[in-house]
Amino acid sequence: MAIQKGNRKGKMTQEFLISKSKLVELEHELDYLKSVKRQEMAAVIKEALSHGDLSENSEYDEAKNAQAIMEARIVELEKMLQNSRVIDEESITTDHVAIGVRVEVLFIDDDETEIYDIVSSGEADAMHNKISDESPLGHALIGHRIGEVITAQTPGGSLEMKIMKIEKQSL
Repeated sequence: MAIQKGNRKGKMTQEFLISKSKLVELEHELDYLKSVKRQEMAAVIKEALSHGDLSENSEYDEAKNAQAIMEARIVELEKMLQNSRVIDEESITTDHVAIGVRVEVLFIDDDETEIYDIVSSGEADAMHNKISDESPLGHALIGHRIGEVITAQTPGGSLEMKIMKIEKQSL
């Protein structure tokens, strides 16, 4: 969930809720990029430079492009970490759908059930049924309780569903 907050200069920034495990994962990735990958990239660029004329050196161009992508990722990770707040597992309640819960829904149209983990946008993973609170489905579910029938407006059309079960997920 993105939450607006003001910074020292009065500008609004987004605060992101993340799990403790996601925070650790992002910190490890940032550390790896800064301490290992930067040195590797510098060696690749140095090697490419040794091949002579830069105007015809595609190896050098590729290395510089890869370096720029890596540096952009470092900036992105630093911003994410600076503006992140770890979800307090103790504050997660199962009386309504919120980030940190697992919800079982019954799709009315086809009488099929699915189980989703509601996560922040940075942790969404459709392949593992982790849906963002900002996705059409997740957004429609947020705040609702067991037994409620709700409609989600998705790019594929309207989905009517009933909330069957809500439980804490392990963060």
